[in-house]
Amino acid sequence: MKLAEIRRYPIKSLLGEQLATVEVDERGLVGDRSWAVRDADGKVGSGKNTRRFRRMPGLFTLRGHSGDSVPVVELPDGRRFAADEPAGHEAVSEVLARRVTIEREAEVMHHDEGPVSLISSAALQRLHDLVGEPVDPVRFRANLLVDVPGSDFPEDGWLGRAVRIGSDVVLRPRRRLTRCVMIDLAQEGAPEHGQLLRTVAEHHDLTFGVWATVERPGRIRLHDAVELMPA
Repeated sequence: MKLAEIRRYPIKSLLGEQLATVEVDERGLVGDRSWAVRDADGKVGSGKNTRRFRRMPGLFTLRGHSGDSVPVVELPDGRRFAADEPAGHEAVSEVLARRVTIEREAEVMHHDEGPVSLISSAALQRLHDLVGEPVDPVRFRANLLVDVPGSDFPEDGWLGRAVRIGSDVVLRPRRRLTRCVMIDLAQEGAPEHGQLLRTVAEHHDLTFGVWATVERPGRIRLHDAVELMPA
């Protein structure tokens, strides 16, 4: 198994960035989902409505980039603002048609479920087989895509076991990731789908991929070997 993609989302629920290498600490990929869009009620922008999150159409037209001290948000017209810049908050509010700010999330759980999310190429191939067309991994907004031969859901067998990536990092997958309507939304050039959530619900209990805690921090790199440690 090898590490096929590394993705980081500096601002939660916005489009993110692909990386060749990144540091991983106990909170996850350094700089991942460290900021979030919030409305006047303090709810975090998302593709769904819950007690903590508020659905905000238009988030996937915005992109977060890493910055020197704070992330940078890129608007659909190409303008860029530092995440703590008031003019950027005004511009993002115009795009989303609601009053919002972009705030640091460093003291709270930044993922819906856990620090690092992983999916496999085998699971994507299984979805391909089920829906009859390739499925872009970007839809699942996972931090790590692991290249695994075959067509199955191999991540299910990783739960509770240590997974070493490269020479430094050790993760421990804890639970399968429950999915929502966001996987069907248009994003990153992938058009609106409409069947993925239903397929995942029917064939894999509404889950796809796993989240993991970080047992040993360090640096990971694209194409690093990924090894499932003995139980």
